[in-house]
Amino acid sequence: MSGLGKQNFRSWGQYPESFPQNIVRLPWVNGSLFVNKPEKKSLYLAYGQGRSYGDSCQNNSETLIDTRRLTHIHFFDSEQGVLRCEAGVTLSDILSVIVPHGWFLPVTPGTQYVTIAGAVANDVHGKNHHHVGSFGNHVMQLELYRSNDESFICSPEQNTEQFYSTIGGLGLTGLIKWVEIKLKRIINPYISSKQKSFSSISDFFLIEGEDNSEYNVAWIDTTSTSNKLGRGIFFSGEHSQQNLSVNESAKDSCRKLNIPVNLPNSTLNKYTVKAFNKLYYFTHKNRQEQSQIHYAPFFYPLDNIDNWNRMYGNRGFFQHQCVVPVDDGQEVITEILKLVSKEGMASFLSVLKKFGNIPSVGMMSFPREGYTLALDFPNYGSRTLNFLNEIDKLVQSVNGAIYPAKDARMSIEMFAQSFPRIEEFKKYIDPNFSSSFWRRVTGC
Repeated sequence: MSGLGKQNFRSWGQYPESFPQNIVRLPWVNGSLFVNKPEKKSLYLAYGQGRSYGDSCQNNSETLIDTRRLTHIHFFDSEQGVLRCEAGVTLSDILSVIVPHGWFLPVTPGTQYVTIAGAVANDVHGKNHHHVGSFGNHVMQLELYRSNDESFICSPEQNTEQFYSTIGGLGLTGLIKWVEIKLKRIINPYISSKQKSFSSISDFFLIEGEDNSEYNVAWIDTTSTSNKLGRGIFFSGEHSQQNLSVNESAKDSCRKLNIPVNLPNSTLNKYTVKAFNKLYYFTHKNRQEQSQIHYAPFFYPLDNIDNWNRMYGNRGFFQHQCVVPVDDGQEVITEILKLVSKEGMASFLSVLKKFGNIPSVGMMSFPREGYTLALDFPNYGSRTLNFLNEIDKLVQSVNGAIYPAKDARMSIEMFAQSFPRIEEFKKYIDPNFSSSFWRRVTGC
């Protein structure tokens, strides 16, 4: 391992800035990572691809453990659909191996460029939560390395409390060395996809319960107002059952464009976002037919643009993802969209979907039954922060929750409400692990 000094490891939202005191790069993990401890006690946090939007992947003034060299796949059982790999292997790497053999990830977030350890630590969810739950529901076992240089296997049968605290545990229980997951059988790399427009948010709640496809998600136009408030496009899909070739490489990633530098801060504003949303809505409005598309553009449309976060400029941006109970969903989601419209804070990327009633296994997992809305806003400083606090009040009023992986500013009170098992979880935190996020939302 080697210390690389101070570097600026920004999160995907490029806010807040973070300057870790030390970076430790791991070519492998052995039993001596924490033996030569620095004279000044340091707090550690594992760092993968930095795809968390806020500060849950940051450790300002402390030590980051860079896991991106931990890229070995230990084994892949192509008969039983079981894969074990090191912490730094990305979902893209996994797909390139398993898809040609007729397997797929059981759950995937909206980008394939996250590490498997990050997927576990944030207990990521996808478009199929209503059918299969979150990522942690499909983890068979993992190995956890603690700062006392002890390492042990965690699973539902072995070291169970450490297992359930590590899933969704935000990287605070120690360093994940490897993860073993159960995969999903597929016939080919394609998705049978459908889309349907809806003219307002109330129409969304009428149609979402009518479609029981494995994958469901809606795009929302936050610039629409009045009787068109919350109009959008409802996307659904199933893995194709047609007899198509499975030999196509899963590395047929849809990366085609690149934003090499931060664009001017003024690029995304309420006028450009409104124009884009209008174009997107009317482009997709009348496309009702079912189509066979490669899984990459269906699951990972934003991966088509490298460094798309640079569209917001060097000021960065905030993403806000909440979940609210089913019974309160229509009212609260509608009020949030009204607030967005009233304040003129148009969201460029707005996604709404429903979580099912499959319980998450992690003590600190975000997914729970209800409707989850993800919005993003340019960082206009106090204006944006005050606006997001108003959204939080709506979420709090129905005992909803905010997603840590998308957060850079929620209050201590909001975090405590979102995760009522905090005190239980604290018992399993590694005493030498922490993060900028954890210190911010707990005050310790």
